[in-house]
Amino acid sequence: MSKSPRKRVLIVDDAVVVRKMLCDGIAQDADLEVAGSAANGRIALAKLQALNPDIVVLDVEMPEMDGLETVRELRKMGERVPVIMFSTLTERGASITLEALALGATDYVSKPSNLNVAATSEVIARELIPRIRAICHISDGIVTAPTTPPPALKPKMGAPRPSLPVQVVTIGVSTGGPDALARVIPLLPANLPVPVVVAQHMPPIFTALLASRLSCKAALPVKECVSGEPLLPGSVVIAPGDFHMVASQEEGVIRLRTHQGPKENFCRPSVDVLFRSIANVYGGRVLGVVLTGMGQDGLKGCEQLRSLGARIYVQDEASSVVWGMPGFVARAGLADKILPLDRIGAEITRATLHSAASGS
Repeated sequence: MSKSPRKRVLIVDDAVVVRKMLCDGIAQDADLEVAGSAANGRIALAKLQALNPDIVVLDVEMPEMDGLETVRELRKMGERVPVIMFSTLTERGASITLEALALGATDYVSKPSNLNVAATSEVIARELIPRIRAICHISDGIVTAPTTPPPALKPKMGAPRPSLPVQVVTIGVSTGGPDALARVIPLLPANLPVPVVVAQHMPPIFTALLASRLSCKAALPVKECVSGEPLLPGSVVIAPGDFHMVASQEEGVIRLRTHQGPKENFCRPSVDVLFRSIANVYGGRVLGVVLTGMGQDGLKGCEQLRSLGARIYVQDEASSVVWGMPGFVARAGLADKILPLDRIGAEITRATLHSAASGS
């Protein structure tokens, strides 16, 4: 059986040192090759057709044409090539990156704000290369997600379950998450009778900006979690970057707390940590939603929720940037529904409003 051709990566960064580190990092992966490099977006666009890359790694701040304008022009040209923004972990870098994601960039990786060669090389190896592989659908030689939904979307015990009322919606999401949330949260109505809590894999700075952007588009208020605040119906709360978010019942009041306990699934915030705490407080009166993302964070949390009678919805493979997290849940037979992204907001609304109206 012949080996698949290597995926071609176009590197766009004005820093010679960063371009060299990216080239060296990509060269370490036998499934990837550098298609070419460019010092700014204008040069990259001129080279694009000739180089025919499978994916573009794009700096944010560059002379002549920056990353934002490059993404804008790419999408105007009708180019659907995936783009990973490689931005500095600063408020300006985060803001521009989120704008680029809104314009059609696929994902992002944060590089150190000061050019530390060792730290940047580590980020390339630990975060960027795995994202390139996932977005390019390069298999690691192990089964990480099914190619089709399981034949029976039932609880593992197989028996019909009573439909418990939904008192909270909990969402887990990673790669491709900002766009997915921007297409789900604004569809939730102002009269949503339950709270919504979200664990999105993101570094600090990004989550507050993401919450602010979503709040501008949504009928519900969206905010980054402040530890100790009560969890109230009709609101969306996002876990802060680099903090786990958990729910707890304290003297009859359900509150959200944040902490920097050990990472789970290499993540903080972790979907499993959030889902577990929600299960401990609400039992089965939960709608768990798992959207696009790498890895399997959320699988164990969904197992616990499902064992208590909660409902689980996951995003389908066709509309996911990476069908890792939702794929693991679907493959385990834990999903009540496997849905395209454009139906998930309506299905959340239907489940919560029907539950409130009927008491079940």
